[in-house]
Amino acid sequence: MHNNSNYDVIVIGGGPAGSTIASILAREGRKVVLFEKERFPRHHIGESLMTDTYFTFQRMGLLEKLKASPFVRKYSVQFANPAGKESRPFYFFEANHHECAVTWQVTRAQFDLMLIEHAEDQGAKVYQETQIKRVLFDDQRAYGVEARFKDGSLQEFRAPVVVDATGQTAMLSNKLGWRVRDPKLKKAVLYSYFKGAHREPDLNGGATLVLRTPLGSNGWFWYIPLENDITSLGVVADPEYLVQGRGQDLAKIFHEEIEKVESCRRRVAGGTRVDKIYSILDYSYRSKSCAGDGFILIGDAYGFLDPIYSSGVLLALKMAELAADSIHEAFRTNDFSGAALGHYQSKLDNGIESMRKLVYAFYNEGFSFSQFLQKYPEQRVNIISLLMGDVFKAGVDNIYGPMADFAVIPPPLYEQLDGSPVPLQESTPDQEVLSAKYQEYDDAVLQEAGE
Repeated sequence: MHNNSNYDVIVIGGGPAGSTIASILAREGRKVVLFEKERFPRHHIGESLMTDTYFTFQRMGLLEKLKASPFVRKYSVQFANPAGKESRPFYFFEANHHECAVTWQVTRAQFDLMLIEHAEDQGAKVYQETQIKRVLFDDQRAYGVEARFKDGSLQEFRAPVVVDATGQTAMLSNKLGWRVRDPKLKKAVLYSYFKGAHREPDLNGGATLVLRTPLGSNGWFWYIPLENDITSLGVVADPEYLVQGRGQDLAKIFHEEIEKVESCRRRVAGGTRVDKIYSILDYSYRSKSCAGDGFILIGDAYGFLDPIYSSGVLLALKMAELAADSIHEAFRTNDFSGAALGHYQSKLDNGIESMRKLVYAFYNEGFSFSQFLQKYPEQRVNIISLLMGDVFKAGVDNIYGPMADFAVIPPPLYEQLDGSPVPLQESTPDQEVLSAKYQEYDDAVLQEAGE
């Protein structure tokens, strides 16, 4: 029999957003239960952390575990243009001399396991391999969930606040028809893992590399060094370019793309691919609201932004912190309305927009940080602040006036919305449900190798 006595907070989803808010709230005295449908460890992408995650790790008591981990240290980000010309590294310590200017490149299966186990260590009750069948509503207000356990039994749990951290499944945002798609950010992704690929010496050995693909593809490779001499390599590009009309052999497409990018080809030449090819279709989107009566949306359940600057985990952790503070305040005032729980929405959206503008600038074909900084060298610290994830810092947006000389800077996504309260309404079947699905491609080479 499961203990379904009333909790303060129910968290659905044990990824970085869910495990972080569960850790913070439990550590700070709340009675928390977390449900995760899978059994960790499990594969996930999003391996490069931004340095501003440091302060959330500090608050949740995770820093010492990370410092003791085998994860590769990341000091910088570096870019290369389609011709192979490489920028000098953007070292985070140029903008911040605190120890937070070093972060980690993480294998997500192990990192996410560390996070969910940490939530349990802090006092949260954690159920893995448990599916949430539905969120329970009384008219407009959420008051609990119905959970299906591994043995098939169903049980209700109740709490004043339900946190949706279900990732791109976005349980409540999809159910309520709240999801708004970014009109231009839709990308196809192919990625895999190599052993023995090139590492730069010293501080540059842990850098995230962003290697542009040829003009016309509107894309890039990530090159992320992980522990045990493994490198994560992925290509992100317009779906029309990357996958349409090129057949089903994803390994062939992937290796054709590597061959086109000299700075990528050179680095993997001495390495061996040791995993299958994974593919994802990535949509960027945001929910119309981050909260309703009795519930909050955090992480990818609230919004997803193109992975070019590795902002996903950072935004998940920052949302977890903002939501945790809001939940504490709701208990203090006994006000669990959507307006009270979601009072931080404009701050959150402004931070996401700071990163989204930089994403759009990158996808302006021909845009170059080097050319921009030749004209505006004083903006280097602002660029580094954004690459660190310091998106809530006053003045960091000042970069976009000058940057408009080089790239089209988009209006905020939330200007598509009218700002009025969002009614709870079931989504209709013709409303598109967006969810990035991982697909795996086992190619003959790996099958012959017996892997």
